[in-house]
Amino acid sequence: MKNSRIVRVLALMTLMVAVSAQAQFAKPEAAIKYRQASLTLMGTHFGRLAEMAQGKVPFDAKVAQDNEAVFAVVSKLPWAAFGEGTDKGETKAKAEIWSENAKFKEAQDKLMAETVKLSAAVKTGKVEDLKVAVGAVGGTCKNCHDQFRAK
Repeated sequence: MKNSRIVRVLALMTLMVAVSAQAQFAKPEAAIKYRQASLTLMGTHFGRLAEMAQGKVPFDAKVAQDNEAVFAVVSKLPWAAFGEGTDKGETKAKAEIWSENAKFKEAQDKLMAETVKLSAAVKTGKVEDLKVAVGAVGGTCKNCHDQFRAK
């Protein structure tokens, strides 16, 4: 119960930050750091789910739910930090993010849709469902990285 309450509070705080995030960045460097931190958190929590799905660590439904809850919230954060002027500096973001912004937005939307499915899969408590959903989310991540992230 306590973890659930913490996740809800975190989700609310994250939503408030995400909505006003673009306005908060006084400098492009701050936006870059923000999105990199968000993406790092996404990778960490998704990675824990992927390890369970791949059998690298034992499946634990509670741990999966906790990591999915954080991933679902954090996955909404980085997008506001791809604003004007954030294409320069210490970033692996490709110019295509800005020149093909509709495609980039489409990739974000695909991730959000697959994240909803991941949430439903984790709630079943079945590793088989987790495997399918992790594969789909991982595919959207890979596709976006292939198109929009420099090596």
